[in-house]
Amino acid sequence: MTKKEADFKFIIRLDSELNKIQDFDLLLERILFEARNVVRADAGSIYVTVPDEQNEGQEKLAIKYSQNDTIQKQLPAGQKMIYSIFTLPISEKSISGYCALKKTLINIPDMYNITGDVPYSFNSSFDMITGYKTVSSLTTPLVSADQGLIGVIQVLNSKDDEGNIVPFSTDDEMLITHFAHNASMVLQRAATTRAIILRMIKMSELRDPKETGTHVNRVAGYAVDIYDRWAFHHKIPQEEREKYKDNLKISSMLHDVGKVAISDAILKKPARFTEEEYQVMQNHTIYGASLFFGASSPVDILAKDIALTHHENWDGTGYPGWINPDTGVIIKEAGGKPLGKKGEEIPLGGRIVAIADVYDALCSKRVYKDPWTEEDVLQELKKLSGTKFDPELIEIFFEILPSIKQTRDQYPDVGSH
Repeated sequence: MTKKEADFKFIIRLDSELNKIQDFDLLLERILFEARNVVRADAGSIYVTVPDEQNEGQEKLAIKYSQNDTIQKQLPAGQKMIYSIFTLPISEKSISGYCALKKTLINIPDMYNITGDVPYSFNSSFDMITGYKTVSSLTTPLVSADQGLIGVIQVLNSKDDEGNIVPFSTDDEMLITHFAHNASMVLQRAATTRAIILRMIKMSELRDPKETGTHVNRVAGYAVDIYDRWAFHHKIPQEEREKYKDNLKISSMLHDVGKVAISDAILKKPARFTEEEYQVMQNHTIYGASLFFGASSPVDILAKDIALTHHENWDGTGYPGWINPDTGVIIKEAGGKPLGKKGEEIPLGGRIVAIADVYDALCSKRVYKDPWTEEDVLQELKKLSGTKFDPELIEIFFEILPSIKQTRDQYPDVGSH
């Protein structure tokens, strides 16, 4: 079997692996990794199309993930590379923008010696900031079955068997084109799943203005970041880690879906709740979990756990506490007080989303409050470690704070800059 045949067989086998990933964002990250692997690229980025707020009806490219093996090797084990969050116009001025505009592959042997007969140019600012030298690049569009643009993959610095940087070959062009075609099909499926979930969130948003798509995307992103570091510390096998992250990303987006069952008089109140109203509001955890009772898939089981327990406290003072699995009724102590869950009685997903949800709520504007300063938010999380929050997870949160901030930058509230 020739190398080319082996590479194509690898891509075909990879298709089944990619089809197992449910979340759109995690799929993008895996696609970028595998695209680099297919053509032996040291680095790369993946972009998706998003609405261009400045030009109604038009789109632009937004970076979603960037990977660089050379820079990653310089970081401590388990630490993620931080990269800039930015958008690009779909135009002839940039390489990725031109690729998106023309829906065509671009192979550049030397980024610092681009011929003068093309309209695009290379922005070397990243190289100047990091000291990393970009030489060869291969940029290809991600196009849907109906020829709609999904995004762009750009891979950088192909390496030969001795580790030397070389131009991407014509074989690489064929491989990446075939891979991009298959990846686009899988992305369409994942985008449909994401759209269904966001419609459920939109339904909640119609009832509760706080429950926005950007809020749930941020909470889900923080949750995956926290879990990934926790899994690294606990030496969770990579395959198990990836499956849990995929389920967690989707499940955590649905953490407050039970609010659709709370009356508008309480849900949309532009002030703090009375004690009686707060008691009613607490039931959203039970209502949300009830949507998944009897479900057997891993994502549904995790969604039930998170919806039910993301307001439990580490010291047992949270809500709703223990629930009778047969009746759905809260179990109470002898004095009538709900029997609270505490410590590791609270499922890991619930403990993680508790931190992610509170962090985002404190950072965000609400009808009854302005956003807290970052310093005050971080002080509050430290203060609540060991009482409201799992102390180990709080330590992990601060370990990965740069990643948390990057996730927040990826999903700004509409109208914020």
